[in-house]
Amino acid sequence: MKNKDWGRAGAGLVSDRWPKDAEGRAEESAFLCTCGNTDLSDELTVNMLEACGIPCVRDYPGNGAFGRVIMGASGTGVDIYVPKSMLEVAQKLIEGVKDDEEL
Repeated sequence: MKNKDWGRAGAGLVSDRWPKDAEGRAEESAFLCTCGNTDLSDELTVNMLEACGIPCVRDYPGNGAFGRVIMGASGTGVDIYVPKSMLEVAQKLIEGVKDDEEL
């Protein structure tokens, strides 16, 4: 086991799964959505995207990262970013989840 993988569940680093161009540079990210952090909707969204092969990154706007460390949740929500080439598919996936919630 490599040092960088210690403590991980085997998912590896997002940078390893992020699409790269011909020169090996990471593809540009695109904003997907803002999720609440207190109801675990960010965890569900990220896990669904990852299960469908779409890597994603979370950003905690404002002082959200500090709130997440101190209180366990960010009061400002979580911004989720995906590779630009996968944005349309990711949008359709989360729209399908929202449609199911209305039932």
